[in-house]
Amino acid sequence: MTRVETACNQRSRDDGKVPPASGGVLPRSPALAPFRVRSFRFQWPADLLTSWAFEMETLILGWYVLTETGSVLMLTVFGALQYLGTLVAPMFGVVGDRIGQRKLLCGLRAVYTVLAATLMVLAFAGALTPTLVLVIAALSGMVRPSDLGVRSALVAETVPAHQLMAAMGISRTTSDSARIAGALSGAALFAALGMGPAYLMVTAYYALGLLLTFGTAARSSVGCADGRPPASPWRDLREGIRYVWTNPHLRAGMWLAFLVNLTAFPVSIGLLPYVAKEIYRTDQIGLGYLVASFAFGALLGSTALSLPTVAIRPARTMIVFTLAWFALLLVFAQMRSPVGGVAVLAVAGFAQSFSLVPLSVMLLRTSSEPFRGRVMGVRMLAIYSLPFGLLVAGALIERIGFGATATLYAVIGLTFTAVIAVRWRADLWRRDAPANAR
Repeated sequence: MTRVETACNQRSRDDGKVPPASGGVLPRSPALAPFRVRSFRFQWPADLLTSWAFEMETLILGWYVLTETGSVLMLTVFGALQYLGTLVAPMFGVVGDRIGQRKLLCGLRAVYTVLAATLMVLAFAGALTPTLVLVIAALSGMVRPSDLGVRSALVAETVPAHQLMAAMGISRTTSDSARIAGALSGAALFAALGMGPAYLMVTAYYALGLLLTFGTAARSSVGCADGRPPASPWRDLREGIRYVWTNPHLRAGMWLAFLVNLTAFPVSIGLLPYVAKEIYRTDQIGLGYLVASFAFGALLGSTALSLPTVAIRPARTMIVFTLAWFALLLVFAQMRSPVGGVAVLAVAGFAQSFSLVPLSVMLLRTSSEPFRGRVMGVRMLAIYSLPFGLLVAGALIERIGFGATATLYAVIGLTFTAVIAVRWRADLWRRDAPANAR
């Protein structure tokens, strides 16, 4: 047991955990049990609104950059800038472990709101340019990638462990449903009303999400239990990285997260504006359908995982459905009609949920409580492979085309997922391994 585990970061559980019979207003279904936690009742709609804003913003700005510059490389640069913050995500994990996940999440969402309001003002003033969009995307990208990890750590901090799989499945529906509704509404608003009114809605969603986040549970203490001042943030960071590296199943999970962000997400999400415009010859509405189809499948998967009848072994499920995800992307690479593309993306989205939700549950359930923020910070660091994958894909598409590039990415993903499964077989595949605890 480490110094941190024995002395620091004492957490209080949410005082909003009330019995089911509390006035008859709380959900009685086992699938909705996490909503009995007061903090979760605030966090879920806050995450939903923030996720809607994320998806609308990504689609609107991605289409704007592509149409204004006419360059797929500039589109991938825009996508890459949104993930700059993955490099400092472990330090955000340290901050969350020190001050509490709620305070950190409120701070992050205040930044999103201010930046979106800035873009809205520029759009209404007619002063928006691709360069300004890239600058603001870079600023947002310094903090935005940490949101998912912080919200997951906050769920683990406030929801009982036996409800964690259901809570993570329900929590994941916020981003999955946002990709459907946010993509379609963002595309429709942009096409019908223009950038300014569309960004007015984005800013409003961010602001409402921030207000609801203030209602989540706060941790009761931030110092050390023995009264000593906390160690330096850098020491905390080193301890967090060492903790991940010395636990084989955590290390394997991080490598898998790195791999899917490098090769799966660029094809599944990042390159869809190019696919819509150059492969399927459609407009931003068609792009909305492509994004929404992947999200619809993911939403079905997340919903299925929240059901009490679904008892899975997280690590095994993660491996099997990651392989399925890459296999489906191999099929998607050959599609030349939007109808086929939409169908394959929907099934790929389902596989994605059964890959990544169990991954998050495995990381959170098997991590010591004082390290959860840092573990999820390292998990967010793995996302940095996504902008790298996007930039390489952009360069490859200009030379060998989308089909060949997507095929190459899918084959790499299949190969190295198998390598991870074999290398850490004892930690990821054995039924009695901690990573497979139900």
